[in-house]
Amino acid sequence: MVKVVLFLAAGFEEIEAVSIVDTLRRGGVEVTIAGLQEGVIEGAHGVNVIPDRAIDEIIIEEFDAVILPGGYPGYVNLGQDRRVLDLVTKAFETGIIVAAICGAPSVLAKLGILKGKKATIYPGLETELTGGGAEPVNERVVVDGKMVTSQGPGTAVEFGVKLVALLVSEKRARELKDELVVNF
Repeated sequence: MVKVVLFLAAGFEEIEAVSIVDTLRRGGVEVTIAGLQEGVIEGAHGVNVIPDRAIDEIIIEEFDAVILPGGYPGYVNLGQDRRVLDLVTKAFETGIIVAAICGAPSVLAKLGILKGKKATIYPGLETELTGGGAEPVNERVVVDGKMVTSQGPGTAVEFGVKLVALLVSEKRARELKDELVVNF
């Protein structure tokens, strides 16, 4: 089975994290939520989530993709955590899909792994991308090689379905869109 890890920091965007995890699991992907801290992690709007594992237990080579949700200050917390930065860099270097939504593509830009790539980010944060050498694109979901970026809470299901298409199959993604009653 295809496996992905989603890193969760305090202040994460709940719609993004939960929608993406749910969409991927419905699509046949095994998702591990890895918390940056032990125990319950509170989202930006007071929703609490209990991670499956701690980030310190993650061996990135066991996964086919790594996902960074946004939310403020969630994406800032992700970008300030050395463990996240090291694991995302290792994922990129080994050819694992790296995906980020909302403000989290700024973490990828900070690492320099978006240099020369097209990417999207939460509207108004485009300079975060250009500072890292990326080409900002005003689209809901952007795929450039092994990098997948998306704009925000309203694009989370579409982002998840795109990841299912890349990780499982286009056929499963089409079926999932019908099951979820979405039209994008």
